[in-house]
Amino acid sequence: MSSHFTFFPDEHKPIEGDTTKMNMMQAINNAMDITLKTDSSAVLFGEDVAFGGVFRCALGLQEKYGNDRVFNTPLCEQGIAGFGIGLATAGATAIAEIQFADYIFPAFDQLVNEAAKCRYRSGGQFDCGGLTVRAPCGAVGHGGLYHSQSPEAFFSHAPGLKVVVPRGPISAKGLLLSCLKERDPCVFLEPKILYRAAAEEVPTASYEIPLGKAQVLKEGDAATLIGWGTQVHVLLEVAQTAQETLGISCEVIDLMSILPWDEETVCNSVKKTGRCLVAHEAPLTSGFGAELAATVQSECFLHLEAPVARVTGWDAPFPHVFEPFYLPDKMRCLSALEKLIHY
Repeated sequence: MSSHFTFFPDEHKPIEGDTTKMNMMQAINNAMDITLKTDSSAVLFGEDVAFGGVFRCALGLQEKYGNDRVFNTPLCEQGIAGFGIGLATAGATAIAEIQFADYIFPAFDQLVNEAAKCRYRSGGQFDCGGLTVRAPCGAVGHGGLYHSQSPEAFFSHAPGLKVVVPRGPISAKGLLLSCLKERDPCVFLEPKILYRAAAEEVPTASYEIPLGKAQVLKEGDAATLIGWGTQVHVLLEVAQTAQETLGISCEVIDLMSILPWDEETVCNSVKKTGRCLVAHEAPLTSGFGAELAATVQSECFLHLEAPVARVTGWDAPFPHVFEPFYLPDKMRCLSALEKLIHY
């Protein structure tokens, strides 16, 4: 069911030391395990997390830490977010799981009107920075309209939040540990198709990957390809194919953090290559690619050899049987890249 991408494992290790082969589900579990072990205030809660959650990311954690620290909640996303805000405001580390990112919208008011504004409206007297909201997102091959959405752009419009999307096990563990120590509330979106499709040699020790910093995964000079989550692997394959068939070298950037995002890395790359392609699974209109395109146009205008291209999902509900036609797959991205090169 993952035929629209090929997984490219990370070669770079963020720290030296022992590693263990983990898939992304296990890496996320490991990050939460470390936090629950080292932070006595940490609490994990959500729908069905007591038995591990529907994707098993919390597997075994209630048995290790007890049902007062890892427990189920009612089927009420607004309540999960509100409870997490209260816990974090009181000084605890709150790890809230929304079972599917598609169902985070009942919690939208709590997250953008309460969590995001908590520090500002109190003049810095209190905050809910210990809150991290985890949510599985994106295409999974058979999710349909209520289990495949990518809502990152909705939250990018709320100053005070941090929005993060990992591309694999190594980045998931390091980014999640950073979120769990961050003093701003974080929305951590986990591409669910990568839970088991992605496996890497992950450092067993604790480590953090900085929030707000993009990573250049492949250097090149013909075009800059920007994505996050699963789409990064699509773009790496596009760059590989372009090298083989077109004889060009493309730079591939994993944005990693949607809010804040790394404008410096992106713009420096586009000034070097002169062309930019942004790809994401969410719909085109008001997708986060629009923000990237507007900034690149403003900051890199005199360096551009072609208009910024966006390859995205369509402006329609996420389909079920027509999912292969909806996704910004390798061939759609490659076609857009060829147009950029020959503009």
